[in-house]
Amino acid sequence: MAVFKPFRALRPIPERAADIASLPYDVMDSDEARLEVKKHPLSYIHVEKPEVDLPLGTDLYDPAVYAKAKENLDKYVSDGHMKQDVQPMFYIYRQIMDGREQNGLVGLASVDEYMEGKIKKHEFTRADKEADRIRHVDTCDAHPSPVFFTYPHKEIIDSTVEKVKKSKAPIYDFVSDDGIGHALWLMDDPQDIKTIQDAFAAMDYLYVADGHHRTASAAKVGLVRREQNPNYTGEEEFNFFMTVIFPDNQLKIFDYNRAVKDLNGRSTADFLREVEEKFTVTPHTGPGNFHPTKTHEVGMYLAGAWYRLEPRPGTWNADNPVDSLDVSILQDNLLSPILAIGDPRRDQRIDFIGGIRGLDELVRRVDSGREAVAFAMFPTSMDELLAIADAGEIMPPKSTWFEPKLRSGLFIHPLS
Repeated sequence: MAVFKPFRALRPIPERAADIASLPYDVMDSDEARLEVKKHPLSYIHVEKPEVDLPLGTDLYDPAVYAKAKENLDKYVSDGHMKQDVQPMFYIYRQIMDGREQNGLVGLASVDEYMEGKIKKHEFTRADKEADRIRHVDTCDAHPSPVFFTYPHKEIIDSTVEKVKKSKAPIYDFVSDDGIGHALWLMDDPQDIKTIQDAFAAMDYLYVADGHHRTASAAKVGLVRREQNPNYTGEEEFNFFMTVIFPDNQLKIFDYNRAVKDLNGRSTADFLREVEEKFTVTPHTGPGNFHPTKTHEVGMYLAGAWYRLEPRPGTWNADNPVDSLDVSILQDNLLSPILAIGDPRRDQRIDFIGGIRGLDELVRRVDSGREAVAFAMFPTSMDELLAIADAGEIMPPKSTWFEPKLRSGLFIHPLS
């Protein structure tokens, strides 16, 4: 049984939605965030990255940062830019990117089900990042931004969503600066709510697609609140956390590429010779960049030239879903043994570039001398993600890049 529950969202009044909606905290740095609030003074970045309202150089983990997030969230309400809905409901959040549409349902998932493993994950989390989000949620007394879940698509959910979209106008409908369309509908009919809840109750598991740190921290805030309220009933808001959940067949995973600063003391020729021990290496003779077109095909940009790498048979365990990932094959046969990138989570010599930035970004970095070699990956598939989660396995870091990103500030889950 998967719990998925309606709630009373705190959200912008329709006239302010486009002005408030922002990218999430983890896709921009503080300098970019400061530019964002200059361009959009009402941007929810004031809550996501509140250091923009504090002196330059403020420690990002200073208590003043979290206090400012709470102050800024409260100000949206006191200034009349946000109001909380009177009755619990689900929300339909549609995004359109390059003509592709994905429709998510906004609701609450269960802390208990996360702790019991009924909400499956595919990435490790870092304690320092969890601690940051725990303090942010706890100080704001709200889940300020959603996590991103997926589920095996179901016709009854799709048809209910489409029925609501056709029966009423969206309360928000705007295009953000990056050209992505965002629209929100209220699903407030009791029968529609029951249909959705019953459909999720028939599922055994839900899956974290993106936002593992936010998910873990939201659940842990719930556990802390239980300790603070030993007579809790299980129905309090802190027993649940906010998610946008999309059917698996509407999502797109982009490539997540790699770049390494040096060749670990090797010349270009020596490096290529070692790579050829585990990969078939073919120079790319066509025009432009080399885009991998299938699983087990990797592009490599080195010394001004593109190459196609294909792992030789026997260089990975085909029976293991993690070992079979292209990112694992590259890590196990090249990054670790040749370039000495043993722990890609912490090694400062490797960088990860989301596929949304294109392969020209890899060329720019290598040609500028910032990096010595870059690798273009074929995207991980949704089937691979679900298979790994179902097996209880963990993907290597930076295996998936989802687009479009959820906007923050369109719905908030107050905890009291």
